[in-house]
Amino acid sequence: MGSNSSGSRLDADVVVIGAGISGLVSAAEAYNAGRSVVIVDQEPEASLGGQAHWSFGGLFLVDSPEQRRLGVKDTVELALGDWMGSAGFDRPEDDRARRWAEAYVHFAAGEKRAWLHALGVRFFPLVQWAERGGYDAQGHGNSVPRFHVVWGTGPGLLEPFLAKVREGVAAGRVRLAFGHRATELMVEAGDVTGVRGQVLVPAATARGVAGSREVAGEFTARAGAVVVTTGGIGGNFRLVREQWPGPDSPAHLLAGVPASVDGEFQQTVARAGGRLVNTDRMWHYPEGVHNTDPVWPHHGIRILSGPSPVWLDAVGRRLPGPLFPGFDSLDTLRHLTATGYDHSWLVLNKTIIGKEFALSGSEQNPDLTGRNLSLLARRVLPGPAGPVQNFLDRGVDFLQAATAQDLAGRMNALVGDELIDPQGLHETLAARDRQVVSGLGKDAQVNAIRAARRYATDRLMRVAPLHPLLAAEHGPLIAVRLSVLTRKSLGGLQTDLSSRVLDAGGAPIGGLFAAGEVAGFGGGGVHGYRSLEGTFLGGCLFSGRAAGRAAAAVG
Repeated sequence: MGSNSSGSRLDADVVVIGAGISGLVSAAEAYNAGRSVVIVDQEPEASLGGQAHWSFGGLFLVDSPEQRRLGVKDTVELALGDWMGSAGFDRPEDDRARRWAEAYVHFAAGEKRAWLHALGVRFFPLVQWAERGGYDAQGHGNSVPRFHVVWGTGPGLLEPFLAKVREGVAAGRVRLAFGHRATELMVEAGDVTGVRGQVLVPAATARGVAGSREVAGEFTARAGAVVVTTGGIGGNFRLVREQWPGPDSPAHLLAGVPASVDGEFQQTVARAGGRLVNTDRMWHYPEGVHNTDPVWPHHGIRILSGPSPVWLDAVGRRLPGPLFPGFDSLDTLRHLTATGYDHSWLVLNKTIIGKEFALSGSEQNPDLTGRNLSLLARRVLPGPAGPVQNFLDRGVDFLQAATAQDLAGRMNALVGDELIDPQGLHETLAARDRQVVSGLGKDAQVNAIRAARRYATDRLMRVAPLHPLLAAEHGPLIAVRLSVLTRKSLGGLQTDLSSRVLDAGGAPIGGLFAAGEVAGFGGGGVHGYRSLEGTFLGGCLFSGRAAGRAAAAVG
Protein backbone atom coordinates (compact mmCIF):
# COMPACT_ATOMS: atom_id res chain seq x y z
CA MET A 1 0.00 0.00 0.00
CA GLY A 2 3.01 2.23 0.27
CA SER A 3 4.17 4.48 3.07
CA ASN A 4 5.66 7.88 3.69
CA SER A 5 8.88 7.94 5.68
CA SER A 6 10.30 11.32 4.67
CA GLY A 7 9.02 13.19 7.70
CA SER A 8 8.50 16.96 7.39
CA ARG A 9 4.93 17.97 6.38
CA LEU A 10 1.98 15.58 6.04
CA ASP A 11 -0.90 18.03 5.75
CA ALA A 12 -4.42 16.91 4.83
CA ASP A 13 -8.05 17.72 5.49
CA VAL A 14 -8.20 14.96 8.12
CA VAL A 15 -5.39 13.34 10.08
CA VAL A 16 -6.10 9.96 11.66
CA ILE A 17 -3.72 8.83 14.40
CA GLY A 18 -3.73 5.04 14.51
CA ALA A 19 -4.15 2.44 11.77
CA GLY A 20 -6.32 -0.06 13.65
CA ILE A 21 -9.89 -0.80 12.64
CA SER A 22 -11.43 2.36 14.13
CA GLY A 23 -8.79 4.44 12.35
CA LEU A 24 -9.37 2.68 9.05
CA VAL A 25 -13.14 3.12 9.34
CA SER A 26 -12.70 6.82 10.17
CA ALA A 27 -10.33 7.29 7.23
CA ALA A 28 -12.63 5.43 4.85
CA GLU A 29 -15.61 7.56 5.86
CA ALA A 30 -13.67 10.83 5.51
CA TYR A 31 -12.36 9.75 2.11
CA ASN A 32 -15.88 8.75 1.02
CA ALA A 33 -16.98 12.28 1.93
CA GLY A 34 -14.41 13.72 -0.47
CA ARG A 35 -11.68 14.66 2.04
CA SER A 36 -7.95 14.08 1.84
CA VAL A 37 -6.69 11.90 4.66
CA VAL A 38 -3.35 11.08 6.26
CA ILE A 39 -3.10 8.06 8.57
CA VAL A 40 -0.09 8.06 10.90
CA ASP A 41 0.92 5.04 12.96
CA GLN A 42 4.03 4.34 15.00
CA GLU A 43 4.18 0.70 13.86
CA PRO A 44 5.46 -0.65 10.53
CA GLU A 45 3.12 -1.52 7.67
CA ALA A 46 3.08 -5.18 8.72
CA SER A 47 0.83 -4.28 11.67
CA LEU A 48 -1.79 -2.46 9.61
CA GLY A 49 -5.21 -3.23 11.06
CA GLY A 50 -3.97 -3.39 14.62
CA GLN A 51 -5.67 -5.66 17.12
CA ALA A 52 -8.62 -6.35 14.82
CA HIS A 53 -6.38 -8.57 12.69
CA TRP A 54 -5.82 -10.86 15.68
CA SER A 55 -9.45 -10.92 16.80
CA PHE A 56 -12.00 -13.72 16.60
CA GLY A 57 -14.25 -11.33 14.71
CA GLY A 58 -17.28 -11.51 16.97
CA LEU A 59 -19.96 -8.84 16.62
CA PHE A 60 -23.01 -8.07 18.77
CA LEU A 61 -26.18 -8.04 16.66
CA VAL A 62 -29.79 -7.86 17.78
CA ASP A 63 -32.71 -9.65 16.10
CA SER A 64 -30.54 -10.73 13.18
CA PRO A 65 -31.58 -13.18 10.43
CA GLU A 66 -29.03 -15.63 11.89
CA GLN A 67 -30.73 -15.46 15.29
CA ARG A 68 -34.20 -15.84 13.82
CA ARG A 69 -33.18 -18.91 11.80
CA LEU A 70 -32.06 -20.52 15.06
CA GLY A 71 -35.31 -19.70 16.80
CA VAL A 72 -33.78 -16.96 18.98
CA LYS A 73 -36.27 -14.27 19.95
CA ASP A 74 -34.45 -10.98 20.47
CA THR A 75 -35.61 -7.38 20.69
CA VAL A 76 -34.15 -3.93 21.17
CA GLU A 77 -35.85 -3.73 24.56
CA LEU A 78 -34.32 -7.03 25.71
CA ALA A 79 -30.85 -6.09 24.44
CA LEU A 80 -30.97 -2.62 25.96
CA GLY A 81 -32.05 -4.11 29.30
CA ASP A 82 -29.14 -6.55 29.15
CA TRP A 83 -26.73 -3.73 28.34
CA MET A 84 -27.88 -1.48 31.15
CA GLY A 85 -27.94 -4.35 33.64
CA SER A 86 -24.37 -5.20 32.67
CA ALA A 87 -23.04 -1.66 32.50
CA GLY A 88 -24.25 -0.59 35.93
CA PHE A 89 -23.83 3.10 35.10
CA ASP A 90 -23.56 4.95 38.41
CA ARG A 91 -21.38 8.04 37.89
CA PRO A 92 -22.21 11.56 36.70
CA GLU A 93 -19.73 11.15 33.84
CA ASP A 94 -21.69 8.11 32.62
CA ASP A 95 -24.33 10.35 31.05
CA ARG A 96 -22.51 10.47 27.70
CA ALA A 97 -21.75 6.76 27.82
CA ARG A 98 -25.40 5.93 28.44
CA ARG A 99 -26.38 7.89 25.32
CA TRP A 100 -23.76 5.98 23.34
CA ALA A 101 -25.08 2.69 24.69
CA GLU A 102 -28.64 3.46 23.64
CA ALA A 103 -27.48 4.56 20.19
CA TYR A 104 -25.28 1.51 19.77
CA VAL A 105 -27.96 -1.02 20.68
CA HIS A 106 -30.30 0.57 18.15
CA PHE A 107 -27.48 0.46 15.58
CA ALA A 108 -26.89 -3.23 16.35
CA ALA A 109 -30.59 -3.91 15.85
CA GLY A 110 -30.90 -1.79 12.74
CA GLU A 111 -28.37 -0.49 10.25
CA LYS A 112 -25.28 -2.34 11.42
CA ARG A 113 -25.77 -5.68 9.70
CA ALA A 114 -27.11 -4.19 6.45
CA TRP A 115 -24.21 -1.71 6.32
CA LEU A 116 -21.64 -4.46 6.78
CA HIS A 117 -23.42 -6.82 4.40
CA ALA A 118 -23.34 -4.13 1.69
CA LEU A 119 -19.58 -3.95 2.24
CA GLY A 120 -19.25 -7.69 1.66
CA VAL A 121 -19.04 -8.88 5.28
CA ARG A 122 -20.68 -12.26 5.93
CA PHE A 123 -21.37 -14.18 9.13
CA PHE A 124 -20.97 -17.75 10.33
CA PRO A 125 -24.59 -18.96 10.65
CA LEU A 126 -24.34 -20.42 14.18
CA VAL A 127 -24.66 -17.56 16.68
CA GLN A 128 -22.59 -18.05 19.84
CA TRP A 129 -23.67 -17.31 23.42
CA ALA A 130 -21.03 -15.51 25.47
CA GLU A 131 -21.31 -13.68 28.80
CA ARG A 132 -24.48 -15.48 29.89
CA GLY A 133 -24.63 -13.80 33.28
CA GLY A 134 -26.71 -16.08 35.48
CA TYR A 135 -28.15 -13.51 37.89
CA ASP A 136 -31.67 -12.07 37.83
CA ALA A 137 -33.44 -10.61 34.79
CA GLN A 138 -31.97 -7.16 35.38
CA GLY A 139 -28.42 -8.33 36.03
CA HIS A 140 -25.36 -8.84 33.86
CA GLY A 141 -25.32 -10.97 30.75
CA ASN A 142 -26.88 -11.72 27.40
CA SER A 143 -30.39 -13.14 27.76
CA VAL A 144 -30.03 -14.75 24.32
CA PRO A 145 -27.13 -15.56 21.96
CA ARG A 146 -25.84 -12.45 20.15
CA PHE A 147 -22.18 -13.22 19.32
CA HIS A 148 -22.01 -13.31 15.50
CA VAL A 149 -18.64 -14.47 14.16
CA VAL A 150 -17.51 -12.85 10.92
CA TRP A 151 -16.77 -15.33 8.14
CA GLY A 152 -13.04 -14.65 7.89
CA THR A 153 -12.79 -13.52 11.56
CA GLY A 154 -10.93 -10.26 12.24
CA PRO A 155 -9.08 -10.14 8.91
CA GLY A 156 -12.39 -10.65 7.11
CA LEU A 157 -13.93 -7.68 8.91
CA LEU A 158 -10.94 -5.51 8.01
CA GLU A 159 -11.13 -6.32 4.29
CA PRO A 160 -13.66 -3.72 3.08
CA PHE A 161 -12.06 -0.89 5.02
CA LEU A 162 -8.56 -1.80 3.84
CA ALA A 163 -9.92 -1.91 0.30
CA LYS A 164 -11.43 1.56 0.63
CA VAL A 165 -8.17 2.96 2.03
CA ARG A 166 -6.25 1.34 -0.85
CA GLU A 167 -8.67 2.98 -3.25
CA GLY A 168 -7.91 6.32 -1.61
CA VAL A 169 -4.16 5.75 -1.86
CA ALA A 170 -4.51 4.94 -5.57
CA ALA A 171 -6.58 8.09 -6.05
CA GLY A 172 -3.95 10.21 -4.30
CA ARG A 173 -6.28 11.34 -1.52
CA VAL A 174 -5.15 8.98 1.25
CA ARG A 175 -1.57 8.77 2.55
CA LEU A 176 -0.22 6.18 4.96
CA ALA A 177 2.66 7.19 7.20
CA PHE A 178 4.01 4.13 9.00
CA GLY A 179 6.76 4.51 11.57
CA HIS A 180 5.39 7.97 12.44
CA ARG A 181 4.85 8.34 16.16
CA ALA A 182 2.49 11.15 17.18
CA THR A 183 3.71 12.90 20.33
CA GLU A 184 1.87 16.25 20.51
CA LEU A 185 -1.34 17.88 19.40
CA MET A 186 -1.04 21.27 17.73
CA VAL A 187 -3.45 23.74 19.33
CA GLU A 188 -4.30 27.26 18.19
CA ALA A 189 -6.86 29.46 19.95
CA GLY A 190 -8.21 26.40 21.75
CA ASP A 191 -8.74 24.35 18.58
CA VAL A 192 -6.67 21.36 17.48
CA THR A 193 -5.03 22.10 14.13
CA GLY A 194 -2.79 19.10 13.65
CA VAL A 195 -0.22 16.83 15.21
CA ARG A 196 3.55 16.71 15.67
CA GLY A 197 5.69 13.66 16.13
CA GLN A 198 8.74 11.61 15.43
CA VAL A 199 9.75 9.72 12.32
CA LEU A 200 11.17 6.40 13.48
CA VAL A 201 13.95 4.39 11.90
CA PRO A 202 12.32 1.85 9.54
CA ALA A 203 12.09 -1.68 10.91
CA ALA A 204 11.16 -4.85 9.01
CA THR A 205 9.33 -6.48 11.91
CA ALA A 206 6.58 -9.07 11.71
CA ARG A 207 2.95 -8.28 12.47
CA GLY A 208 2.45 -7.73 16.17
CA VAL A 209 6.13 -7.18 16.91
CA ALA A 210 6.82 -3.61 18.02
CA GLY A 211 8.76 -1.53 15.51
CA SER A 212 11.80 0.58 16.16
CA ARG A 213 11.63 3.43 18.66
CA GLU A 214 14.85 5.00 17.39
CA VAL A 215 14.14 8.52 16.14
CA ALA A 216 15.27 9.48 12.63
CA GLY A 217 13.49 12.85 12.33
CA GLU A 218 10.33 14.80 13.03
CA PHE A 219 7.07 15.50 11.25
CA THR A 220 4.09 17.80 11.43
CA ALA A 221 0.65 17.20 10.00
CA ARG A 222 -1.78 20.12 9.82
CA ALA A 223 -5.44 19.38 9.33
CA GLY A 224 -8.91 20.73 9.78
CA ALA A 225 -9.71 17.71 11.94
CA VAL A 226 -7.66 15.19 13.91
CA VAL A 227 -9.11 11.77 14.79
CA VAL A 228 -7.38 9.87 17.59
CA THR A 229 -7.73 6.07 17.33
CA THR A 230 -4.66 4.89 19.25
CA GLY A 231 -6.30 2.12 21.29
CA GLY A 232 -6.07 1.16 24.93
CA ILE A 233 -3.44 0.23 27.50
CA GLY A 234 -3.44 -3.59 27.57
CA GLY A 235 0.18 -3.92 26.41
CA ASN A 236 1.41 -1.52 29.10
CA PHE A 237 1.47 -3.49 32.36
CA ARG A 238 2.58 -0.42 34.32
CA LEU A 239 -0.55 1.51 33.36
CA VAL A 240 -2.76 -1.54 33.83
CA ARG A 241 -1.55 -1.90 37.40
CA GLU A 242 -1.76 1.83 38.12
CA GLN A 243 -5.37 1.95 36.95
CA TRP A 244 -6.43 -1.40 38.44
CA PRO A 245 -9.53 -0.95 40.63
CA GLY A 246 -8.52 -1.82 44.17
CA PRO A 247 -5.35 -3.33 45.59
CA ASP A 248 -5.55 -6.78 43.99
CA SER A 249 -3.73 -6.41 40.67
CA PRO A 250 -1.99 -9.71 39.90
CA ALA A 251 1.79 -9.90 40.04
CA HIS A 252 1.74 -12.17 36.98
CA LEU A 253 -0.07 -11.04 33.85
CA LEU A 254 -0.29 -12.26 30.28
CA ALA A 255 -0.72 -9.81 27.41
CA GLY A 256 -3.65 -10.32 25.09
CA VAL A 257 -2.53 -7.43 22.90
CA PRO A 258 0.81 -6.33 21.38
CA ALA A 259 3.23 -4.18 23.36
CA SER A 260 2.44 -1.23 21.07
CA VAL A 261 -0.98 -0.96 22.79
CA ASP A 262 0.59 1.31 25.37
CA GLY A 263 -1.97 4.07 26.03
CA GLU A 264 0.63 6.81 25.72
CA PHE A 265 -1.18 9.06 23.26
CA GLN A 266 -4.37 8.85 25.30
CA GLN A 267 -2.40 10.53 28.06
CA THR A 268 -1.14 13.12 25.55
CA VAL A 269 -4.70 14.07 24.64
CA ALA A 270 -5.59 14.34 28.32
CA ARG A 271 -2.67 16.71 28.88
CA ALA A 272 -3.97 18.83 26.00
CA GLY A 273 -7.34 19.22 27.73
CA GLY A 274 -9.32 16.15 26.71
CA ARG A 275 -11.37 14.69 29.53
CA LEU A 276 -10.25 11.18 30.48
CA VAL A 277 -12.83 9.25 32.51
CA ASN A 278 -13.44 5.81 33.98
CA THR A 279 -9.82 4.68 33.68
CA ASP A 280 -10.36 2.18 36.51
CA ARG A 281 -12.84 0.26 34.38
CA MET A 282 -11.04 -2.44 32.43
CA TRP A 283 -11.91 -5.73 30.76
CA HIS A 284 -9.32 -8.42 31.34
CA TYR A 285 -9.91 -12.14 31.12
CA PRO A 286 -9.24 -14.74 33.84
CA GLU A 287 -8.86 -17.55 31.24
CA GLY A 288 -5.43 -16.75 29.77
CA VAL A 289 -2.81 -19.38 28.90
CA HIS A 290 0.76 -18.95 27.69
CA ASN A 291 0.96 -18.97 23.90
CA THR A 292 2.90 -21.91 22.49
CA ASP A 293 4.19 -19.63 19.69
CA PRO A 294 4.40 -16.11 21.16
CA VAL A 295 4.60 -13.06 18.91
CA TRP A 296 4.86 -10.25 21.47
CA PRO A 297 6.15 -10.17 25.07
CA HIS A 298 4.08 -12.19 27.60
CA HIS A 299 1.79 -13.25 24.75
CA GLY A 300 -1.28 -15.04 26.06
CA ILE A 301 -4.29 -16.69 24.43
CA ARG A 302 -7.78 -16.77 25.89
CA ILE A 303 -9.52 -20.10 26.38
CA LEU A 304 -13.08 -19.99 25.05
CA SER A 305 -14.76 -22.74 27.01
CA GLY A 306 -18.22 -24.17 27.14
CA PRO A 307 -19.85 -24.38 30.59
CA SER A 308 -18.79 -27.89 31.65
CA PRO A 309 -15.24 -27.60 33.09
CA VAL A 310 -15.02 -27.27 36.87
CA TRP A 311 -13.35 -23.98 37.78
CA LEU A 312 -11.13 -24.08 40.86
CA ASP A 313 -9.13 -21.37 42.56
CA ALA A 314 -5.43 -21.86 43.22
CA VAL A 315 -5.99 -23.95 46.35
CA GLY A 316 -8.65 -26.19 44.81
CA ARG A 317 -11.86 -24.52 45.96
CA ARG A 318 -14.65 -24.62 43.44
CA LEU A 319 -15.84 -21.18 42.32
CA PRO A 320 -19.37 -20.24 43.42
CA GLY A 321 -22.24 -19.85 40.99
CA PRO A 322 -22.70 -18.29 38.55
CA LEU A 323 -18.92 -18.04 38.06
CA PHE A 324 -18.80 -20.79 35.46
CA PRO A 325 -16.88 -20.65 32.17
CA GLY A 326 -18.54 -18.14 29.85
CA PHE A 327 -20.94 -16.60 32.38
CA ASP A 328 -19.35 -13.53 34.02
CA SER A 329 -15.75 -12.68 33.20
CA LEU A 330 -15.48 -9.63 35.45
CA ASP A 331 -16.94 -11.12 38.64
CA THR A 332 -14.82 -14.23 38.11
CA LEU A 333 -11.75 -12.02 37.78
CA ARG A 334 -12.68 -10.10 40.93
CA HIS A 335 -13.26 -13.31 42.86
CA LEU A 336 -9.96 -14.85 41.81
CA THR A 337 -7.74 -11.81 42.35
CA ALA A 338 -9.19 -11.43 45.86
CA THR A 339 -7.82 -14.88 46.74
CA GLY A 340 -4.27 -13.52 46.64
CA TYR A 341 -3.11 -15.95 43.96
CA ASP A 342 -2.25 -15.24 40.33
CA HIS A 343 -3.68 -18.41 38.82
CA SER A 344 -6.71 -20.68 38.81
CA TRP A 345 -7.62 -24.01 37.18
CA LEU A 346 -10.11 -25.52 34.81
CA VAL A 347 -10.53 -29.26 35.37
CA LEU A 348 -12.19 -31.30 32.64
CA ASN A 349 -11.64 -34.45 30.61
CA LYS A 350 -10.96 -35.57 27.05
CA THR A 351 -14.63 -35.60 26.07
CA ILE A 352 -15.21 -32.04 27.26
CA ILE A 353 -12.08 -30.55 25.70
CA GLY A 354 -13.00 -32.10 22.37
CA LYS A 355 -16.44 -30.51 22.36
CA GLU A 356 -16.11 -27.34 24.37
CA PHE A 357 -12.65 -25.83 24.05
CA ALA A 358 -11.84 -23.17 21.48
CA LEU A 359 -9.18 -20.48 21.43
CA SER A 360 -9.73 -16.79 20.85
CA GLY A 361 -8.07 -15.10 17.90
CA SER A 362 -7.91 -15.27 14.14
CA GLU A 363 -4.69 -17.30 14.08
CA GLN A 364 -6.17 -19.94 16.40
CA ASN A 365 -9.19 -20.48 14.12
CA PRO A 366 -7.74 -21.20 10.67
CA ASP A 367 -11.01 -22.70 9.42
CA LEU A 368 -13.08 -19.58 10.05
CA THR A 369 -10.25 -17.18 9.21
CA GLY A 370 -9.39 -18.97 5.98
CA ARG A 371 -13.06 -19.57 5.09
CA ASN A 372 -12.17 -23.24 4.77
CA LEU A 373 -15.35 -25.33 4.76
CA SER A 374 -13.60 -28.72 4.82
CA LEU A 375 -11.53 -27.69 7.83
CA LEU A 376 -14.61 -26.22 9.50
CA ALA A 377 -16.50 -29.51 9.09
CA ARG A 378 -13.95 -31.21 11.33
CA ARG A 379 -15.23 -29.24 14.34
CA VAL A 380 -18.15 -31.63 14.68
CA LEU A 381 -15.86 -34.68 14.70
CA PRO A 382 -14.74 -36.23 18.01
CA GLY A 383 -11.60 -34.81 19.57
CA PRO A 384 -10.08 -31.35 19.92
CA ALA A 385 -9.64 -28.98 16.98
CA GLY A 386 -6.07 -28.75 15.68
CA PRO A 387 -5.08 -25.53 17.51
CA VAL A 388 -6.52 -26.89 20.79
CA GLN A 389 -4.65 -30.16 20.32
CA ASN A 390 -1.46 -28.14 19.81
CA PHE A 391 -1.92 -26.52 23.22
CA LEU A 392 -2.82 -29.86 24.79
CA ASP A 393 0.42 -31.33 23.42
CA ARG A 394 2.75 -28.36 23.85
CA GLY A 395 1.14 -25.85 26.22
CA VAL A 396 2.96 -25.37 29.50
CA ASP A 397 -0.39 -24.82 31.25
CA PHE A 398 -2.00 -28.12 30.12
CA LEU A 399 -1.73 -31.25 32.28
CA GLN A 400 -3.21 -34.75 31.94
CA ALA A 401 -3.57 -37.69 34.32
CA ALA A 402 -5.66 -40.83 34.78
CA THR A 403 -6.88 -39.98 38.30
CA ALA A 404 -7.73 -36.85 40.23
CA GLN A 405 -5.03 -37.65 42.76
CA ASP A 406 -2.34 -37.88 40.08
CA LEU A 407 -3.65 -34.75 38.41
CA ALA A 408 -3.38 -32.83 41.69
CA GLY A 409 0.23 -33.90 42.01
CA ARG A 410 1.02 -32.52 38.57
CA MET A 411 -0.84 -29.28 39.29
CA ASN A 412 1.23 -28.79 42.44
CA ALA A 413 4.45 -29.60 40.60
CA LEU A 414 3.69 -27.01 37.91
CA VAL A 415 3.23 -24.17 40.40
CA GLY A 416 5.95 -25.37 42.77
CA ASP A 417 3.72 -25.53 45.84
CA GLU A 418 1.45 -28.12 47.51
CA LEU A 419 -1.71 -26.05 47.11
CA ILE A 420 -4.11 -28.73 45.87
CA ASP A 421 -5.07 -31.59 48.18
CA PRO A 422 -5.18 -34.74 46.00
CA GLN A 423 -8.00 -36.43 47.90
CA GLY A 424 -9.88 -33.14 48.16
CA LEU A 425 -9.79 -32.74 44.38
CA HIS A 426 -11.13 -36.27 43.95
CA GLU A 427 -13.96 -35.61 46.40
CA THR A 428 -14.90 -32.31 44.69
CA LEU A 429 -15.21 -34.01 41.31
CA ALA A 430 -16.98 -37.06 42.75
CA ALA A 431 -19.57 -34.88 44.48
CA ARG A 432 -20.23 -33.10 41.19
CA ASP A 433 -20.59 -36.46 39.43
CA ARG A 434 -23.19 -37.67 41.92
CA GLN A 435 -25.33 -34.68 40.99
CA VAL A 436 -25.09 -35.66 37.31
CA VAL A 437 -25.98 -39.29 37.97
CA SER A 438 -29.00 -38.29 40.05
CA GLY A 439 -30.67 -36.92 36.93
CA LEU A 440 -31.89 -33.88 38.85
CA GLY A 441 -29.62 -32.44 41.51
CA LYS A 442 -28.94 -29.12 43.23
CA ASP A 443 -25.61 -28.26 41.56
CA ALA A 444 -26.07 -24.89 39.82
CA GLN A 445 -23.42 -25.56 37.19
CA VAL A 446 -24.87 -28.94 36.28
CA ASN A 447 -28.27 -27.32 35.85
CA ALA A 448 -26.72 -24.53 33.77
CA ILE A 449 -25.23 -27.15 31.44
CA ARG A 450 -28.63 -28.75 31.02
CA ALA A 451 -30.12 -25.35 30.17
CA ALA A 452 -27.32 -24.58 27.68
CA ARG A 453 -28.01 -27.75 25.74
CA ARG A 454 -31.53 -26.52 25.01
CA TYR A 455 -29.94 -24.10 22.48
CA ALA A 456 -29.25 -25.80 19.15
CA THR A 457 -25.81 -24.24 18.51
CA ASP A 458 -24.56 -25.17 21.96
CA ARG A 459 -25.88 -28.70 21.65
CA LEU A 460 -24.24 -29.11 18.24
CA MET A 461 -20.80 -27.67 18.83
CA ARG A 462 -20.27 -26.06 22.24
CA VAL A 463 -21.67 -28.13 25.13
CA ALA A 464 -20.90 -31.79 25.77
CA PRO A 465 -23.65 -34.10 27.04
CA LEU A 466 -23.64 -34.33 30.81
CA HIS A 467 -21.54 -37.21 32.09
CA PRO A 468 -19.41 -38.06 35.16
CA LEU A 469 -16.05 -36.30 34.95
CA LEU A 470 -14.29 -39.22 36.62
CA ALA A 471 -15.66 -41.88 34.27
CA ALA A 472 -12.70 -43.69 32.73
CA GLU A 473 -14.24 -43.82 29.25
CA HIS A 474 -14.19 -40.00 29.14
CA GLY A 475 -10.58 -39.70 30.31
CA PRO A 476 -7.89 -38.76 30.77
CA LEU A 477 -8.55 -35.93 33.19
CA ILE A 478 -7.13 -32.56 32.16
CA ALA A 479 -6.18 -29.49 34.20
CA VAL A 480 -5.48 -26.13 32.60
CA ARG A 481 -3.71 -23.44 34.59
CA LEU A 482 -5.22 -20.02 33.90
CA SER A 483 -3.67 -16.58 34.32
CA VAL A 484 -5.07 -13.07 33.96
CA LEU A 485 -4.93 -11.89 30.36
CA THR A 486 -4.98 -8.15 29.68
CA ARG A 487 -7.29 -7.03 26.91
CA LYS A 488 -9.43 -3.88 26.89
CA SER A 489 -9.79 -0.47 28.51
CA LEU A 490 -13.45 0.29 29.18
CA GLY A 491 -12.84 3.95 30.05
CA GLY A 492 -11.23 6.62 27.89
CA LEU A 493 -11.57 10.04 26.34
CA GLN A 494 -15.08 11.38 26.77
CA THR A 495 -16.85 12.07 23.49
CA ASP A 496 -20.27 13.18 22.31
CA LEU A 497 -22.29 11.21 19.76
CA SER A 498 -20.31 12.84 16.95
CA SER A 499 -17.10 11.46 18.49
CA ARG A 500 -15.92 14.99 19.37
CA VAL A 501 -13.54 14.96 22.34
CA LEU A 502 -14.89 16.92 25.29
CA ASP A 503 -12.97 19.06 27.75
CA ALA A 504 -13.31 19.09 31.53
CA GLY A 505 -16.39 21.31 31.28
CA GLY A 506 -18.12 19.05 28.77
CA ALA A 507 -17.55 21.31 25.75
CA PRO A 508 -16.20 19.91 22.46
CA ILE A 509 -12.58 20.69 21.64
CA GLY A 510 -12.56 22.17 18.15
CA GLY A 511 -11.07 19.90 15.50
CA LEU A 512 -10.49 16.92 17.82
CA PHE A 513 -12.25 13.56 17.56
CA ALA A 514 -11.63 10.13 19.08
CA ALA A 515 -12.92 6.65 18.30
CA GLY A 516 -12.49 3.06 19.39
CA GLU A 517 -10.86 1.93 22.58
CA VAL A 518 -9.09 5.24 23.24
CA ALA A 519 -12.57 6.72 23.74
CA GLY A 520 -13.93 3.82 25.76
CA PHE A 521 -15.57 2.72 22.48
CA GLY A 522 -17.67 5.89 22.69
CA GLY A 523 -18.54 8.41 25.36
CA GLY A 524 -15.59 7.55 27.58
CA GLY A 525 -17.01 4.16 28.53
CA VAL A 526 -20.03 2.86 26.61
CA HIS A 527 -19.79 -0.50 28.44
CA GLY A 528 -19.84 0.86 31.97
CA TYR A 529 -18.37 -1.77 34.27
CA ARG A 530 -19.01 -4.83 32.11
CA SER A 531 -19.08 -5.71 28.45
CA LEU A 532 -21.44 -7.91 26.51
CA GLU A 533 -19.13 -9.89 24.21
CA GLY A 534 -18.94 -8.82 20.58
CA THR A 535 -19.17 -5.13 21.40
CA PHE A 536 -15.49 -4.18 21.18
CA LEU A 537 -15.08 -4.53 17.41
CA GLY A 538 -18.60 -3.22 16.96
CA GLY A 539 -17.82 -0.22 19.15
CA CYS A 540 -14.79 0.53 16.97
CA LEU A 541 -16.95 0.38 13.86
CA PHE A 542 -19.70 2.56 15.30
CA SER A 543 -17.51 5.23 16.86
CA GLY A 544 -15.05 5.18 13.95
CA ARG A 545 -17.85 5.75 11.49
CA ALA A 546 -19.22 8.64 13.55
CA ALA A 547 -15.76 10.19 13.89
CA GLY A 548 -14.94 9.92 10.19
CA ARG A 549 -18.21 11.47 9.12
CA ALA A 550 -18.07 14.29 11.66
CA ALA A 551 -14.39 15.02 10.95
CA ALA A 552 -15.14 15.20 7.22
CA ALA A 553 -17.79 17.82 7.92
CA VAL A 554 -15.21 20.21 9.41
CA GLY A 555 -11.93 19.00 7.84
